[in-house]
Amino acid sequence: MTLKRGVAAGLLLAVGTAFSQTPAPESKPAGLQFEVASIKPAAPPNPAAMQAGKLHVGMNVDQARVDIGFLSLADLMTLAFKVKQYQISGPDWMGAQRFDILAKMPEGATKDDVPQMLQALLAERFKLTFHRDSKEQPVYALIVGKNGPKLKDAPPDEPDPPADAKDPKGTMTVNTGNAAVRITPAGDGSAGAVIKSKETGTTRMSMSNGMMHLELSKASMTQFADMLSRFMDKPVVDMTELKGNYQVSLDLSMDDLRSMARKAGVNIPGGAGAGPGPGGGPGPGGPGGADAASEPSGASIFQTIQQFGLKLESRKLPVELIVIDHLEKTPTEN
Repeated sequence: MTLKRGVAAGLLLAVGTAFSQTPAPESKPAGLQFEVASIKPAAPPNPAAMQAGKLHVGMNVDQARVDIGFLSLADLMTLAFKVKQYQISGPDWMGAQRFDILAKMPEGATKDDVPQMLQALLAERFKLTFHRDSKEQPVYALIVGKNGPKLKDAPPDEPDPPADAKDPKGTMTVNTGNAAVRITPAGDGSAGAVIKSKETGTTRMSMSNGMMHLELSKASMTQFADMLSRFMDKPVVDMTELKGNYQVSLDLSMDDLRSMARKAGVNIPGGAGAGPGPGGGPGPGGPGGADAASEPSGASIFQTIQQFGLKLESRKLPVELIVIDHLEKTPTEN
Protein backbone atom coordinates (compact mmCIF):
# COMPACT_ATOMS: atom_id res chain seq x y z
CA MET A 1 0.00 0.00 0.00
CA THR A 2 1.42 3.40 -0.93
CA LEU A 3 1.72 6.16 1.64
CA LYS A 4 -1.11 8.08 0.01
CA ARG A 5 -3.42 5.08 -0.13
CA GLY A 6 -2.45 4.49 3.50
CA VAL A 7 -3.55 8.02 4.35
CA ALA A 8 -6.88 7.39 2.64
CA ALA A 9 -7.38 4.15 4.52
CA GLY A 10 -6.35 5.83 7.78
CA LEU A 11 -8.86 8.58 7.17
CA LEU A 12 -11.64 6.08 6.56
CA LEU A 13 -10.76 4.26 9.76
CA ALA A 14 -10.60 7.45 11.77
CA VAL A 15 -13.90 8.88 10.59
CA GLY A 16 -15.39 5.43 11.15
CA THR A 17 -19.03 6.04 12.06
CA ALA A 18 -18.87 9.80 11.54
CA PHE A 19 -21.85 9.76 9.21
CA SER A 20 -23.85 6.96 10.77
CA GLN A 21 -27.40 8.05 11.36
CA THR A 22 -28.73 7.90 14.90
CA PRO A 23 -30.57 4.60 15.39
CA ALA A 24 -34.30 4.72 15.98
CA PRO A 25 -35.51 4.77 19.60
CA GLU A 26 -35.72 1.48 21.44
CA SER A 27 -39.00 -0.28 20.86
CA LYS A 28 -38.75 -3.09 23.40
CA PRO A 29 -39.07 -3.17 27.19
CA ALA A 30 -36.05 -2.36 29.34
CA GLY A 31 -33.86 -5.33 30.10
CA LEU A 32 -33.55 -6.62 26.53
CA GLN A 33 -30.19 -8.40 26.09
CA PHE A 34 -28.24 -10.36 23.52
CA GLU A 35 -28.82 -14.11 23.77
CA VAL A 36 -25.08 -14.68 23.51
CA ALA A 37 -22.09 -12.43 22.84
CA SER A 38 -18.39 -13.07 22.23
CA ILE A 39 -15.92 -10.22 22.88
CA LYS A 40 -12.29 -10.41 21.75
CA PRO A 41 -9.46 -7.86 21.44
CA ALA A 42 -9.26 -6.69 17.83
CA ALA A 43 -6.11 -7.29 15.83
CA PRO A 44 -4.38 -4.21 14.34
CA PRO A 45 -5.51 -3.29 10.80
CA ASN A 46 -3.67 -5.41 8.25
CA PRO A 47 -2.54 -3.54 5.08
CA ALA A 48 -2.92 -6.73 3.03
CA ALA A 49 -6.49 -7.15 4.28
CA MET A 50 -7.21 -3.51 3.39
CA GLN A 51 -5.97 -4.04 -0.15
CA ALA A 52 -8.00 -7.24 -0.44
CA GLY A 53 -11.19 -5.49 0.68
CA LYS A 54 -11.42 -7.47 3.92
CA LEU A 55 -11.25 -4.67 6.45
CA HIS A 56 -13.31 -5.60 9.53
CA VAL A 57 -14.45 -2.26 10.96
CA GLY A 58 -17.78 -0.96 12.20
CA MET A 59 -21.07 -2.69 12.90
CA ASN A 60 -23.10 -4.94 10.63
CA VAL A 61 -26.53 -6.28 11.58
CA ASP A 62 -27.78 -9.24 9.52
CA GLN A 63 -31.10 -10.55 10.81
CA ALA A 64 -30.32 -11.81 14.35
CA ARG A 65 -26.54 -11.58 13.92
CA VAL A 66 -24.64 -8.50 15.13
CA ASP A 67 -21.02 -8.31 13.96
CA ILE A 68 -18.88 -5.47 15.38
CA GLY A 69 -15.27 -4.99 14.31
CA PHE A 70 -12.40 -2.84 15.58
CA LEU A 71 -14.46 -0.53 17.83
CA SER A 72 -13.23 0.96 21.09
CA LEU A 73 -15.24 1.17 24.27
CA ALA A 74 -15.73 4.83 23.50
CA ASP A 75 -17.13 3.96 20.04
CA LEU A 76 -19.47 1.42 21.61
CA MET A 77 -20.71 4.05 24.06
CA THR A 78 -21.73 6.39 21.24
CA LEU A 79 -23.71 3.57 19.61
CA ALA A 80 -25.24 2.38 22.88
CA PHE A 81 -26.37 5.80 24.09
CA LYS A 82 -26.96 7.42 20.66
CA VAL A 83 -24.79 10.44 21.42
CA LYS A 84 -21.84 12.25 19.84
CA GLN A 85 -18.28 11.41 20.75
CA TYR A 86 -17.83 14.56 22.81
CA GLN A 87 -20.84 13.65 24.97
CA ILE A 88 -19.03 10.71 26.56
CA SER A 89 -16.99 11.75 29.61
CA GLY A 90 -14.65 9.09 30.92
CA PRO A 91 -11.06 7.86 31.20
CA ASP A 92 -8.71 8.54 28.33
CA TRP A 93 -7.97 4.84 27.73
CA MET A 94 -11.53 4.26 26.48
CA GLY A 95 -10.42 4.98 22.93
CA ALA A 96 -7.23 2.91 22.98
CA GLN A 97 -8.15 -0.79 23.10
CA ARG A 98 -10.42 -2.01 20.31
CA PHE A 99 -12.67 -5.05 20.27
CA ASP A 100 -14.43 -7.46 17.93
CA ILE A 101 -17.90 -8.51 19.08
CA LEU A 102 -20.15 -11.21 17.66
CA ALA A 103 -23.61 -11.39 19.20
CA LYS A 104 -27.01 -12.95 18.59
CA MET A 105 -30.22 -11.03 19.19
CA PRO A 106 -33.25 -12.70 20.80
CA GLU A 107 -36.26 -13.62 18.72
CA GLY A 108 -38.36 -10.59 17.83
CA ALA A 109 -35.56 -8.07 18.34
CA THR A 110 -34.58 -5.74 15.50
CA LYS A 111 -31.67 -3.49 14.57
CA ASP A 112 -33.42 -0.66 16.43
CA ASP A 113 -32.95 -2.60 19.68
CA VAL A 114 -29.17 -2.95 19.33
CA PRO A 115 -28.32 0.23 21.33
CA GLN A 116 -30.29 -1.00 24.34
CA MET A 117 -28.63 -4.41 24.15
CA LEU A 118 -25.19 -2.80 23.84
CA GLN A 119 -25.87 -0.89 27.06
CA ALA A 120 -26.73 -4.16 28.78
CA LEU A 121 -23.61 -5.82 27.35
CA LEU A 122 -21.34 -3.02 28.57
CA ALA A 123 -22.88 -3.21 32.03
CA GLU A 124 -22.57 -7.00 32.24
CA ARG A 125 -19.17 -7.58 30.68
CA PHE A 126 -17.30 -4.31 31.37
CA LYS A 127 -19.14 -3.45 34.64
CA LEU A 128 -20.22 -0.07 33.28
CA THR A 129 -21.97 2.34 35.62
CA PHE A 130 -22.77 5.92 34.64
CA HIS A 131 -24.91 8.94 35.27
CA ARG A 132 -26.22 11.72 33.07
CA ASP A 133 -25.21 15.35 33.49
CA SER A 134 -25.27 18.67 31.68
CA LYS A 135 -22.26 20.94 31.68
CA GLU A 136 -21.36 24.16 29.90
CA GLN A 137 -18.47 23.46 27.54
CA PRO A 138 -16.39 25.37 24.98
CA VAL A 139 -17.53 24.49 21.45
CA TYR A 140 -17.37 25.82 17.92
CA ALA A 141 -20.76 26.88 16.64
CA LEU A 142 -21.15 26.27 12.90
CA ILE A 143 -23.17 29.29 11.77
CA VAL A 144 -24.12 31.08 8.56
CA GLY A 145 -21.93 34.07 7.68
CA LYS A 146 -23.26 37.60 7.36
CA ASN A 147 -23.72 37.29 3.58
CA GLY A 148 -25.73 34.07 3.75
CA PRO A 149 -24.94 30.49 2.74
CA LYS A 150 -23.26 29.64 -0.56
CA LEU A 151 -24.04 25.95 -0.64
CA LYS A 152 -25.02 23.76 -3.57
CA ASP A 153 -27.89 21.34 -3.05
CA ALA A 154 -26.96 17.66 -3.15
CA PRO A 155 -27.68 15.94 -6.48
CA PRO A 156 -30.17 13.04 -6.68
CA ASP A 157 -28.88 9.75 -5.35
CA GLU A 158 -27.07 7.64 -7.91
CA PRO A 159 -28.83 4.39 -8.83
CA ASP A 160 -27.59 1.24 -7.15
CA PRO A 161 -25.26 -0.86 -9.30
CA PRO A 162 -26.65 -4.12 -10.73
CA ALA A 163 -26.72 -6.97 -8.24
CA ASP A 164 -24.14 -8.90 -10.24
CA ALA A 165 -21.78 -5.92 -10.65
CA LYS A 166 -18.24 -6.54 -9.45
CA ASP A 167 -16.31 -4.01 -7.41
CA PRO A 168 -13.15 -2.60 -9.02
CA LYS A 169 -9.88 -4.25 -8.07
CA GLY A 170 -8.52 -2.91 -4.79
CA THR A 171 -11.96 -2.01 -3.36
CA MET A 172 -12.23 -1.99 0.43
CA THR A 173 -15.63 -2.52 2.06
CA VAL A 174 -16.37 -1.18 5.55
CA ASN A 175 -19.64 -1.48 7.46
CA THR A 176 -20.34 1.68 9.44
CA GLY A 177 -23.44 0.49 11.25
CA ASN A 178 -26.10 1.53 8.78
CA ALA A 179 -24.65 0.94 5.33
CA ALA A 180 -21.66 -0.56 3.61
CA VAL A 181 -19.06 1.97 2.54
CA ARG A 182 -16.85 1.09 -0.41
CA ILE A 183 -13.53 2.79 -1.01
CA THR A 184 -11.99 2.25 -4.43
CA PRO A 185 -8.94 3.61 -6.26
CA ALA A 186 -9.68 6.73 -8.29
CA GLY A 187 -9.28 4.81 -11.53
CA ASP A 188 -6.97 7.31 -13.18
CA GLY A 189 -3.74 6.05 -11.65
CA SER A 190 -3.68 8.82 -9.04
CA ALA A 191 -3.56 8.37 -5.28
CA GLY A 192 -7.18 9.40 -4.95
CA ALA A 193 -10.10 7.28 -3.86
CA VAL A 194 -13.88 7.21 -4.11
CA ILE A 195 -16.21 6.25 -1.24
CA LYS A 196 -19.88 5.50 -1.86
CA SER A 197 -22.63 5.11 0.71
CA LYS A 198 -26.37 5.76 0.80
CA GLU A 199 -25.97 8.22 3.67
CA THR A 200 -23.42 10.61 2.17
CA GLY A 201 -23.57 9.80 -1.53
CA THR A 202 -20.23 9.84 -3.31
CA THR A 203 -17.15 11.06 -1.46
CA ARG A 204 -13.98 11.75 -3.44
CA MET A 205 -10.54 12.04 -1.86
CA SER A 206 -7.38 13.22 -3.58
CA MET A 207 -3.88 14.14 -2.43
CA SER A 208 -1.86 17.04 -3.84
CA ASN A 209 1.10 19.00 -2.45
CA GLY A 210 0.72 17.43 0.97
CA MET A 211 -2.99 18.28 1.25
CA MET A 212 -6.03 16.03 1.09
CA HIS A 213 -9.05 17.37 -0.79
CA LEU A 214 -12.26 15.75 0.43
CA GLU A 215 -15.54 16.22 -1.50
CA LEU A 216 -18.91 14.96 -0.24
CA SER A 217 -21.83 14.92 -2.66
CA LYS A 218 -24.48 14.75 0.09
CA ALA A 219 -24.25 15.87 3.71
CA SER A 220 -26.58 17.54 6.17
CA MET A 221 -25.15 20.38 8.23
CA THR A 222 -25.33 18.11 11.29
CA GLN A 223 -23.21 15.51 9.49
CA PHE A 224 -20.83 18.23 8.30
CA ALA A 225 -20.44 19.54 11.87
CA ASP A 226 -19.80 16.00 13.12
CA MET A 227 -17.06 15.55 10.55
CA LEU A 228 -15.47 18.89 11.40
CA SER A 229 -15.37 17.85 15.05
CA ARG A 230 -12.94 15.09 14.12
CA PHE A 231 -10.31 17.64 13.10
CA MET A 232 -10.86 20.41 15.63
CA ASP A 233 -9.72 20.95 19.21
CA LYS A 234 -13.32 21.51 20.35
CA PRO A 235 -16.66 19.94 19.35
CA VAL A 236 -18.48 21.55 16.42
CA VAL A 237 -22.22 22.08 16.89
CA ASP A 238 -24.53 22.78 13.95
CA MET A 239 -26.35 26.07 14.56
CA THR A 240 -26.96 26.98 10.90
CA GLU A 241 -30.67 26.01 10.96
CA LEU A 242 -30.15 24.72 7.39
CA LYS A 243 -32.20 21.55 6.90
CA GLY A 244 -31.20 20.26 3.45
CA ASN A 245 -28.44 18.04 2.11
CA TYR A 246 -25.57 19.81 0.40
CA GLN A 247 -22.35 19.33 -1.53
CA VAL A 248 -19.42 20.20 0.74
CA SER A 249 -15.65 19.85 0.62
CA LEU A 250 -12.60 20.25 2.85
CA ASP A 251 -8.91 20.82 2.26
CA LEU A 252 -6.98 19.04 5.00
CA SER A 253 -3.31 19.31 5.82
CA MET A 254 -1.26 16.32 6.91
CA ASP A 255 -1.19 17.86 10.39
CA ASP A 256 -5.00 17.89 10.38
CA LEU A 257 -5.08 14.23 9.34
CA ARG A 258 -2.47 13.10 11.85
CA SER A 259 -4.09 14.99 14.71
CA MET A 260 -7.45 13.44 13.85
CA ALA A 261 -5.95 9.97 13.55
CA ARG A 262 -4.12 10.18 16.87
CA LYS A 263 -7.34 11.13 18.63
CA ALA A 264 -9.02 8.13 17.02
CA GLY A 265 -6.21 5.73 17.96
CA VAL A 266 -5.16 5.26 14.32
CA ASN A 267 -1.62 5.69 13.00
CA ILE A 268 -1.28 7.50 9.68
CA PRO A 269 2.01 6.68 7.97
CA GLY A 270 4.60 9.37 8.33
CA GLY A 271 3.15 10.72 11.58
CA ALA A 272 3.78 10.10 15.21
CA GLY A 273 2.68 6.83 16.70
CA ALA A 274 -0.94 6.48 17.59
CA GLY A 275 -1.93 6.83 21.17
CA PRO A 276 -5.05 6.64 23.26
CA GLY A 277 -7.67 9.19 22.49
CA PRO A 278 -11.34 9.78 21.84
CA GLY A 279 -11.78 7.55 18.78
CA GLY A 280 -15.37 8.36 19.28
CA GLY A 281 -13.93 8.73 22.70
CA PRO A 282 -14.18 10.50 26.00
CA GLY A 283 -16.08 13.73 25.90
CA PRO A 284 -15.22 17.22 27.00
CA GLY A 285 -15.65 16.39 30.64
CA GLY A 286 -13.10 13.56 30.60
CA PRO A 287 -9.33 13.41 30.32
CA GLY A 288 -9.49 12.58 26.62
CA GLY A 289 -12.08 15.22 25.80
CA ALA A 290 -11.98 18.34 23.70
CA ASP A 291 -10.53 20.50 26.44
CA ALA A 292 -7.58 18.12 26.68
CA ALA A 293 -6.60 18.29 23.00
CA SER A 294 -2.86 18.85 23.05
CA GLU A 295 -2.51 19.90 19.43
CA PRO A 296 -5.37 22.16 18.33
CA SER A 297 -5.60 21.92 14.57
CA GLY A 298 -7.91 22.95 11.78
CA ALA A 299 -6.45 26.28 10.66
CA SER A 300 -7.04 25.24 7.04
CA ILE A 301 -10.63 24.29 7.89
CA PHE A 302 -11.52 27.79 9.12
CA GLN A 303 -10.51 29.10 5.72
CA THR A 304 -12.13 26.32 3.70
CA ILE A 305 -15.64 26.65 5.10
CA GLN A 306 -15.77 30.37 4.33
CA GLN A 307 -16.32 29.46 0.67
CA PHE A 308 -19.70 28.05 1.71
CA GLY A 309 -20.76 31.24 3.48
CA LEU A 310 -20.25 29.53 6.83
CA LYS A 311 -18.05 30.23 9.82
CA LEU A 312 -16.95 28.68 13.11
CA GLU A 313 -17.51 30.79 16.19
CA SER A 314 -16.20 29.97 19.67
CA ARG A 315 -18.98 29.74 22.25
CA LYS A 316 -19.89 28.06 25.51
CA LEU A 317 -22.98 25.89 25.39
CA PRO A 318 -24.58 23.36 27.74
CA VAL A 319 -23.72 19.82 26.62
CA GLU A 320 -25.64 16.73 27.73
CA LEU A 321 -23.11 14.17 28.97
CA ILE A 322 -22.91 10.48 29.73
CA VAL A 323 -20.47 10.47 32.67
CA ILE A 324 -18.71 7.16 33.28
CA ASP A 325 -18.59 6.29 36.98
CA HIS A 326 -16.94 2.88 36.58
CA LEU A 327 -15.66 0.84 33.64
CA GLU A 328 -13.32 -2.14 33.40
CA LYS A 329 -10.60 -2.18 30.72
CA THR A 330 -11.16 -5.82 29.88
CA PRO A 331 -14.42 -7.79 29.66
CA THR A 332 -15.34 -10.76 31.75
CA GLU A 333 -14.72 -14.06 29.97
CA ASN A 334 -17.00 -15.24 27.16
